[in-house]
Amino acid sequence: MAETLDGAALDQLFRTARTHNKWQDRPVSEETLREFYDLVKMGPTSANCEPARFVFIRSEEGKEKLRPALSSGNLEKTMSAPVVVIVAWEVRFYDKLPVLFPHADARSWFTSSPAFAEATAFRNSSLQAGYLILAARALGLDTGPMSGFDTAKVDAAFFPDGGCKTNMLVNLGYGEPSGLFGRLPRLGFDEAVQFA
Repeated sequence: MAETLDGAALDQLFRTARTHNKWQDRPVSEETLREFYDLVKMGPTSANCEPARFVFIRSEEGKEKLRPALSSGNLEKTMSAPVVVIVAWEVRFYDKLPVLFPHADARSWFTSSPAFAEATAFRNSSLQAGYLILAARALGLDTGPMSGFDTAKVDAAFFPDGGCKTNMLVNLGYGEPSGLFGRLPRLGFDEAVQFA
């Protein structure tokens, strides 16, 4: 059985971790991004479907391609982030299920219902985005997840063949503490939880 993480690890992952708005001028290496993905991919998904696809935007050209899709409130912090991750989901993610989930004909669960396939892909790519945030924090990186952008413009710019659909954007790098806002309140246990 796994042991409980110590307080420092819990602080790094949850209690003192923050959403960042400003970034240090410090690149994130390809080696780090590969290590980062190797953690993300290990998180569980329904039938091991792994529908998320990631675009790591590091170049000025890539950021300029993204710029028209960003809301004004997210423009500066996104353009200055060392990496912007597009978290998308593959429309035909189920084509990989014979490899990812070989002990059953899981592909057929999705080919007969596009609505079920889309709901599964969106839900599980959102779950994978959560793993992405925790993996980044575990490796000493900071994140700034957001949904203030035009999804159709991101899809047109980065997935013009329609094979993937954008879920969210996550700025990634080494945060600049001066850009943090005060910690916002959280719901208490009795406000958010019930027993059945």
